[in-house]
Amino acid sequence: MDLKFCSLFSGSSGNCQFIKTEKTTILVDAGLSGKKIQQEIINIGEDPKKVDAIFITHEHLDHVQGAGILSRRFDIPIYANEETWNAMNSTIGEVKPHNIKIIKDDVEVGDLFVEAFDVSHDSVKPVGYNIYYKNKKLSMVTDTGCINDYIVNSIKNSDLLLIESNHDEDMVLIGPYPWPLKRRVLGEYGHMSNDTAGNLITRVIKKGTEIVLLGHLSKENNFPQLAYKTVENILIENGIEVNPGLCLNMTYRDRSSLVYEL
Repeated sequence: MDLKFCSLFSGSSGNCQFIKTEKTTILVDAGLSGKKIQQEIINIGEDPKKVDAIFITHEHLDHVQGAGILSRRFDIPIYANEETWNAMNSTIGEVKPHNIKIIKDDVEVGDLFVEAFDVSHDSVKPVGYNIYYKNKKLSMVTDTGCINDYIVNSIKNSDLLLIESNHDEDMVLIGPYPWPLKRRVLGEYGHMSNDTAGNLITRVIKKGTEIVLLGHLSKENNFPQLAYKTVENILIENGIEVNPGLCLNMTYRDRSSLVYEL
């Protein structure tokens, strides 16, 4: 079996990513109810009982809501750095001691190698993840208000990228959010805009990159067609062919994406 990826949910209302090989199945984040996540895993033809680990990016509810219940229900280890564990402990409820896994370095789970890298968000120690399987690399970077060389270098040479395309800046500015919340979304500890996502992709795209998925769209300050078209235009302006060429596609807040195999 190849490396399989599906975004079960991605958006401001909850996030959960599914990764599977022949031997190993993991989730990155579990930000909806355990029942919804369990059912969506079944909907894509997979078995929630076979999840080997849950990796958490940061402690916000839209990334951890279902982690505790899934761990208790299926005896699943939860991996997060120490700061995130301390911040989410009271949110996710009791977890059996043997399922509390504190990330201090890169982690191997089955035949997957998982590498965390720091991002910029208003949480205690937020991370993105690179996941390696044989000669394939899958990278996920969401919930970051700014991009630096460290993040760029971390996600270069990926075969599949899940990139945050959270908002359209004009929609934020003219929208109903109070000014402090607008400033948070647009600030260096907030979220990536459609334009930032497009420019980041042009910096890290490589010959052979197969798939780029846009994720974590805001319900109030974005919509899929706008995110897609904004990013597509930036890529084309930079000489990158899209569909055909690079596979650029969307993830969704209320349902799973396509299932991709590398």
